Amino acid sequence: MQYVTSPDNHRAGFACFVGRPNVGKSTLMNALVGAKVAITSSKPQTTRRVIRGIVHRPDAQLIIVDTPGLHRPRTLLGERLDSLVLSTLTEVDAIGFCVPANEPIGKGDRFIADKLAAVKKTPVIAVVTKCDLASREQIAEQLLAVSQVGEFAAIVPVSAQSGEQLDVVADVLIEHLPESPPLYEDGRLTDEPEQVLVGELIREAALEGVRDELPHSIAVVVDEMLPREGRDDLLDIYAHLFVERPSQKAIIIGHKGERLREVGTKARKQIEALLGTRVYLDLRISVAKDWQRDPKQLRRLGFFD
Repeated sequence: MQYVTSPDNHRAGFACFVGRPNVGKSTLMNALVGAKVAITSSKPQTTRRVIRGIVHRPDAQLIIVDTPGLHRPRTLLGERLDSLVLSTLTEVDAIGFCVPANEPIGKGDRFIADKLAAVKKTPVIAVVTKCDLASREQIAEQLLAVSQVGEFAAIVPVSAQSGEQLDVVADVLIEHLPESPPLYEDGRLTDEPEQVLVGELIREAALEGVRDELPHSIAVVVDEMLPREGRDDLLDIYAHLFVERPSQKAIIIGHKGERLREVGTKARKQIEALLGTRVYLDLRISVAKDWQRDPKQLRRLGFFD
């Protein structure tokens, strides 16, 4: 593995973003990395894995760990996602606590602030997200409100959409990283396997325009991903979407298969942009009854204890 040369005071380390579902954690990570390494959606609980995005600077390498939204779980899947988040808090050099500027602080935010208060040795930076959706007065009020829910090393307002204050967020997080040479080679943006990223892009496409209760029920497994025999310009991808009930399968398929074709087209374009090659995408859909509550099915779909 080839690393870039770095100055003596180069810093490198890990920071994670935590917050309740749908506060802009994945969008913020993508903006800092400068590329799409985590899927985003207006639906809560879009992120289900710990995904690492890598920010390269001459003086530092910041590895951002994007986590699922922390919430009071109602299913076995929810319990495992929360466990994933809480274990991540003890393994990073800094924590970014994300609270949106355009929504009042609620019980969910206070629940997370209490969890963070128990993490004694890791500095917590409050990041007020989505500032492009709030007025200056709202932002000022939110900064004050955030300061009253916990002790923070810093409080930074930011807009991932406009890019305002992105460099400040990176600077503040990097301040808390140890001196270290780079941990990843120059130019690498994530350590996620391509097959996992492909599965996430398919799930993102499937999330578009579905009913509110359906996103939590969609899981995607990429069964096979290989070059077409005799073609070096075409990749064959075979993937499976799983839902919990036949009625949900009907929603995904749509009238005469129209919706599933739309999902395939949208996902294929995103995958081709990610991989830089033409793609043939074969999507199948099956019912895995109540998979969010079934330990065996959770393991089969990649959600481990």
